[in-house]
Amino acid sequence: MLPVVSIVGRPNVGKSTLFNRLIGERKAIVHDISGVTRDRHYGESFWGNKEFSVIDTGGYVPDENDIMMVGIKEQVHIAIEESDVILFTVDVEAGITDLDKNIADILRRQNRPVIIIANKADNEQRKWQMNEFYSLGYDEIFAVSAVNGTGTGDLLDRVIELLPEPVEEPESSTPKLAIVGRPNVGKSSLVNSLLGKQRSIVTDIAGTTRDSINSNIIFNDKEYILVDTAGLRRKTKVRENIEFYSTLRTHKSVREADVVILVIDAMQGFEAQDIRILVEAERFNKGIILVLNKWDLVEKETNTHKAFVDAVYEKIPTMKYIPILTISALTKQRIFKILEVSDEVLAERSKKISTSNLNKFIEDVTKERPVPVAKGTQLKIKYATQVKANPPVFSFFMNKPQDLPANYRRFLENRIRDVYGFIGVPITMVFKEK
Repeated sequence: MLPVVSIVGRPNVGKSTLFNRLIGERKAIVHDISGVTRDRHYGESFWGNKEFSVIDTGGYVPDENDIMMVGIKEQVHIAIEESDVILFTVDVEAGITDLDKNIADILRRQNRPVIIIANKADNEQRKWQMNEFYSLGYDEIFAVSAVNGTGTGDLLDRVIELLPEPVEEPESSTPKLAIVGRPNVGKSSLVNSLLGKQRSIVTDIAGTTRDSINSNIIFNDKEYILVDTAGLRRKTKVRENIEFYSTLRTHKSVREADVVILVIDAMQGFEAQDIRILVEAERFNKGIILVLNKWDLVEKETNTHKAFVDAVYEKIPTMKYIPILTISALTKQRIFKILEVSDEVLAERSKKISTSNLNKFIEDVTKERPVPVAKGTQLKIKYATQVKANPPVFSFFMNKPQDLPANYRRFLENRIRDVYGFIGVPITMVFKEK
């Protein structure tokens, strides 16, 4: 799991602005009204060859009985437990408040590294004002302006010094199959049915699985690692404290998997969150299988299966290479087909096409559909080679690659799939100047 840096502090000190600055994009809502950040936001940052997660917590108001503020207070406590480094953000304009002192007392009772961020220090006078915050009892204070970025480079240099060194996990030849999906679609039931034992807690309560659970399974004399992940919600709905951090672990499972098995409740249908999971799996070049669970509950007619599959592909027209299976985790209907198809996808992911074969293919497809003329120049693909397998990467050498239209690139990918397969596997195509 990536190291975690949490930003904590009372409301309206600029935590969300700092969060946006650290992850390099405008992601959190930034507004002058106290308490705008109700839920946590998370993103990833990269600095000095280190990658880490950044958490923007809600503003901490310890004595407020309002349910939202109670929730925010809990978020801060959970952030303390989950973080490797805590950025305690204060406002140099306002100076030290009783809330700042309260938070400082709580942070002193834990053993995580804490850096005080004296925010809104956007001129020399305000930078000097940071010195009063030494009275909170912390040695490290950085004067920054999250709005214009002043001081954030030095801050990040110190943050990465405090982050733990990554632990190298031993390489394993056993493929990892990550079972992912929205809450309560039957992921844990599927894992339990495949294993033939109660490995994960199964209830009707969404989000029961909070940590990723790894289990080994042998099927047809081959070993696999099944990863039962926590349920993914839309980020705006991630309100339960522990579940928020489970979402981070789920994204980690997607990154580390060889094959991502997206489980969908056939009774609920295919939604935008499912598409986001597929896009993430494709971005990391994972093998992908889409599974329609609870198929036993669907009222069926002659073309029901085709209608379901067509409806899914209609929403993901560029991902028709993803195989779609219908199963029932409860009745165990076709569940082992998932392992069979996973094996096929793993083989497809490792497939290597010879250079001579690929160039004969290029010769044929460019006759079938000539490369277009762009800006008065006839584009030509001179040479192609597969530079990598597992996952597959192809390089095409041509004149003016920047002018090759996207629709012709898509045509090439479709023809590669028609001829060579690559079922369930994203293809990377790189076009270079000859």
